[in-house]
This record gives sequence, C-alpha cells and structure tokens, in this order.
Amino acid sequence: MPVSVDYHRLFHRLPGNFLLLAADGTVLDNSDAHQRVSMLPREQGIGRSIFEAYPSAPESQRELFASQEEVRRTLRPHTMALLRYDLERPAAQGGGTEVRYWQLTHHPILDDDGRLLYILQTPEDVTEQQLARQQNQQMQQALAEAQAQAQFVLEALPVMVWTTRPDGHTDYFNSRWRQFTGYDLLDQSIEQTAGAVVHPDDAAALNAAWAQALAGHDVFQAEYRLRRHDGQYRWVLARAVPRRSETGQTTMWVGSATDIHDQKQLVQELLAASEQHAALSDQAYAAQQHAVAQRETFLQLFQQAPALIAIVRGPEHRFEFVNERYQHTLFPGRQLLGRPVAEAIPEAVEQGFQQLIEQVYRTGEPYYGQEVPLTVGTAPEPLYLNFVYQPFREHGQVVGLFCFAFDVTELVRARQVLERLHGAGPAAHSGA
Repeated sequence: MPVSVDYHRLFHRLPGNFLLLAADGTVLDNSDAHQRVSMLPREQGIGRSIFEAYPSAPESQRELFASQEEVRRTLRPHTMALLRYDLERPAAQGGGTEVRYWQLTHHPILDDDGRLLYILQTPEDVTEQQLARQQNQQMQQALAEAQAQAQFVLEALPVMVWTTRPDGHTDYFNSRWRQFTGYDLLDQSIEQTAGAVVHPDDAAALNAAWAQALAGHDVFQAEYRLRRHDGQYRWVLARAVPRRSETGQTTMWVGSATDIHDQKQLVQELLAASEQHAALSDQAYAAQQHAVAQRETFLQLFQQAPALIAIVRGPEHRFEFVNERYQHTLFPGRQLLGRPVAEAIPEAVEQGFQQLIEQVYRTGEPYYGQEVPLTVGTAPEPLYLNFVYQPFREHGQVVGLFCFAFDVTELVRARQVLERLHGAGPAAHSGA
C-alpha cells in the first residue's frame, strides 16, 4: 500500500532555515528552524509580504528584491552577497537587537510547464565567521599600524639604528645611518660592513667583539671610527642587544651607533690644557664617560633606548609614554602618565617648552633644540638638553608628538670650563 507522507510537517521539521514565498514575495510558510532564528511566530508572517513580515534597512530590501527579481527573470537560483540583517529580540526574550550576517540564496520552484510557482529562500547564518573575519582584519590593521609606528620611530630617532638576522647579517639601516655613511647594502655580515665603512685600524677589534657577542648571545658594545659619507672618520659608540623568543632563542639583533667624536676631542683638549688642571681634566673625562653612557643607544623599543623619550597625545598634550631615562633623569618621583604637560611639568609653561609643543602640534613641523637649559623644580643649576619635538599623524592629522632628548649638561659645563681656561690665558698661569 502507498505510504502517506505529511509534507507539511516534513517541511516544518527540515533541519535548516527555509522560507517559502509565493512568486510575488508573499510569505507562505517557513521551517521551525527559520521561525526560531527569525524570532517571529509563524502565524505573524504568513500571508504578508516578506518586506512587511521581516522589515530591514532600505538598502537590504533593495538587495533582497533584486535577488528575487533575478530569480523571477531567469528562473534560476540566485545567491546574494553577504547581507547584514539584525534581529529584534521579542520583549519576552529581553528585547534588544542581535547583529547577524547571512549568506542567502533564492531557489525557484517551477510547475510542470516551467512556470514559477514559489521562491524558496535559504538563509545561512554566517555571523560567527564574519565577526571572526572582521576581528582578524582589525588585528591585521592594528599590527600594520604598530609596525608603521615602530618604523616611524626608528626613522625619527636622532641616532643611527640597524638590525640583523640571528646569524648577524644586516637587514635594516635607518635613514640616519644611510645619511651618515652613504652605505645601505643589506644582507651583509658585520665583517663585510666593517670592511666598507670602519677604519682599518679598528676593524679587527670590532669584528672580534661582534663575534664574541654573536656566539654568546650577549650584549655587544664597542667604540670605533666610522667613515662618514665625505670620507672623514669619526668616533662612534655602537651597541647591540639580541631579542630573544620565549624559548630563549635569538630572533634578531637591534643595534645603534652614536657619534661621540666631539666629546672625545673635548676630553683630549682638556687633558692637554695644563698639568695644573689635571683634576679638572679627570672630572671632564668622567663627565664625558657619563655623557657617553647616557647617549648609548639601543632600540629594543622605547624603554631601552638611549634617549630621553616621551610621547604626548591630543590637544591637551597628555603624556602617553615616558621611558625610564626621561622619568628618572628629568622628573624623578613625579606622576607624568595620563596628565597634561602643563599640569605635570609647570616648568614647561614657565620656561617656554609648552609653547614649543603647541607650535609643533599646530604647524606639524618638527622643532630641534640644541643645548637648551631646563631648570627642574628648585635645582640650583639648569640641565642642558639636545632634543627634537617630532609630530606624528593619524589619518593625515597631527595627533601628538614624540620627544627625543639627550642630556648634554656635563658636556656644556665641561666646555664652559675649557672656555674659561682658554679665556684666562697667561694670567691663569701667573696666578698659579
């Protein structure tokens, strides 16, 4: 005997989202799964236009209508582009809106003569996939922004910066290095680079120190003469630190070189000035060593940089970042982060630094200061700073600035002593 099939019940129980429409878009029926996901009782939708039963934004309605028109015209299935259709939760379920994304296809149901009887809509909920895709895009965008910001900082730092692969072959020189040396050949060993730009008398010791650091995965530091683009050799202090993974493996080396030529010459002049001023010369040499230590450069991000670095953001110029050198050298014990410059550092207003910051923020042009005095609190003597206020932009607008500074107080004071010695002339010796 023939088997009786309850196709109406079968349609309701189908394991998927199915919405049956008349050829003109009137709702005829839907599956139980569709009823649950749409949060609309079946009897409230049947007999109404799909756009009345399931209202959506005008743009979504236009896309839905266009897809149904395509089915009516071609009598073939049509899959829409990804559609956002948010669901209104019934009050009984707490109300509110649920964000949903759908991959939706309209299928034609034809009679025996090939005429359109029904349109079967099969919406697939792809919200999780779409949100995951959006999150991934946001993460990629954030990563790209972080990389761009790191690149900007590397290029803006007033020191020569370079990086190598774990094997010691160079893979990056910043613009300061390229401008100083005129050399930017990548994928070279340090020995090859030294052969090109390091004084021949210093190359062997430099290569030995680098080989030892590379083998021991330890900090590298050396003083040597580096050839400038004009052929002049100048003393530099170089320092490199390995970046390690969680397992302790070296993943890269980050290094820098600072021009200390003038400081070394100053020390030599002080030592040669007079045996009667040996104590002063020793003090100046100690000051030079201190200044060199302060200007030792290493950029494994900001905290380990040799400069005094701060970042301020917004029209109020709030401190977003300060490294330890900036905090402890200039303003030990003060709370800087999160506070406007004018509030955290009243000296900045009194001594003109606030006005310079506002000028850079307004014009978008960097400001370079050389041996600028800064009196902190009630200190009896000022500090002297070489610094740059470098603006940075987001979406084309200046949103803040980086401060890169070096403490040159001891050098200034040592030069002042030397100038006094030279200015005193024979009189100084006759009075001894």
